[in-house]
Amino acid sequence: MHKIQSLGVHHITLVGADRQSSIDFWEGVLGMPFIFDQPNLDDPDEGHLYFDPGDGRLITIFTNETRKGDRSRTPTDPGCVHHVAFEVDRATFSGVLERLKERGIGNSGVKDRGFMDSIYFKDPLGLLIELACYKFIPPRGASHAQVLLEAHRIRVETGDHAIGETHLAQASVRIVERSQTSLSTDRSARNPFE
Repeated sequence: MHKIQSLGVHHITLVGADRQSSIDFWEGVLGMPFIFDQPNLDDPDEGHLYFDPGDGRLITIFTNETRKGDRSRTPTDPGCVHHVAFEVDRATFSGVLERLKERGIGNSGVKDRGFMDSIYFKDPLGLLIELACYKFIPPRGASHAQVLLEAHRIRVETGDHAIGETHLAQASVRIVERSQTSLSTDRSARNPFE
């Protein structure tokens, strides 16, 4: 038996309401370019809109002009989507609350998640959206996931409850020391001012 190795998220498809409200939210609020549309090939009564969330992957929306939006929270039963998170940079993140306020969109305010900051709000159909901003930049050649895996190991070693900024900083040091050689035989921390 062999694994079926995934290479990343190809796309996420959501059930939307009408075409224009989908474009207004995904492109007009979240800035995702509307890159193409076509009929839903499995349902001739639906459209299928495609948006680029910023990494070249796809968010797609099934639309139907007879469907209306319902702003109440989407179900959170087992098997349902709890929320969808999108990455934003620090400069954008610092303006999110004001931009949501301008549109009258209620939100959670900034939530400190230890390794990232988050803001949550609902889309026009009740789906919870998270805008997330990492608190760290991975070392060159490493991914956010590699830093988080190493930070998790450090967190477990130290018996801490959740990943914090100290764990992230230590994780970056470990990753750099493993991936980059040095002429020094002792790479430990030292104080040259003593």
